[in-house]
Amino acid sequence: MVGHNGLKLRMMLAGSILFVFYAALAGFVFLTFGTGTAVLAAVLLGSVGFVGFQYKFGKWAALRSVGAEDMPEQAEGRYDYARIHQSTEQLCSEMGIDTKPRLMVAEMGVPNAFAVGRKGAGTVVISKEIMDLLEYEELEGVLAHELAHINNRDVVIMVLGQSIASMVGIVVQWAFILGGERNIASYFLGMILGTIAQMIVMLFVMAISRYREYVADSDAAEYTRNPEAMARALEKISSGNQNKEMKGGETVNALCIFGGNGGTIQQLFSTHPPTEKRIEALRS
Repeated sequence: MVGHNGLKLRMMLAGSILFVFYAALAGFVFLTFGTGTAVLAAVLLGSVGFVGFQYKFGKWAALRSVGAEDMPEQAEGRYDYARIHQSTEQLCSEMGIDTKPRLMVAEMGVPNAFAVGRKGAGTVVISKEIMDLLEYEELEGVLAHELAHINNRDVVIMVLGQSIASMVGIVVQWAFILGGERNIASYFLGMILGTIAQMIVMLFVMAISRYREYVADSDAAEYTRNPEAMARALEKISSGNQNKEMKGGETVNALCIFGGNGGTIQQLFSTHPPTEKRIEALRS
């Protein structure tokens, strides 16, 4: 079993900082509306419900946006689905994933793949385009990468972070609006301040997201015992995404194995590290 002390420490740090944001929100609500038991219960239930809704709706929206369908158990045409199921079962056994994730297939318009859900109830979606593009050992690396996300439970911290970022933005916006003159100008300024506050939290969440991609790459290389195949897969996927638009857009972009490349400023807000750095890490 591969240990990830760096990931664990970052997740602990992420959880601590997100808790501070959450505590600040709760404190603001208490100071504004009172500190009674009913208010405390409402805040806790409301925040938990909001996170739960985002988790469930986000998973459903991601699968629906790409038109994902259950992957057949047997080969169909040029797609050897049976072999993919077999490889997934073997990887799950080596990773200690007791429940094999649901496998789905979709036509995304680009070669890509993503995972949603938690350990014990995860789903891995593979595009037909990526199956057409990659050699099987490269595709196996992609499968291992997505299973690593489920195994490392890093999706949970991402959902929590995005939820708290949304709540911070909403609270800042309405705190400004309700505390001001409540006119059109204060409404728009409140929206701007709320967006800035949400962006500040998301910068932190994006940094964690980029690190978890490195960890998933490392896991894929370790469990398939073939880092070069994983590196080649990233090279081909990056080339295959050039000048093409992915079905589902931003709904699934953050979840996919490839999230695009950009300049220095764009990378600051990216959920994925530069592909060339991921390849370099695999080959080092």
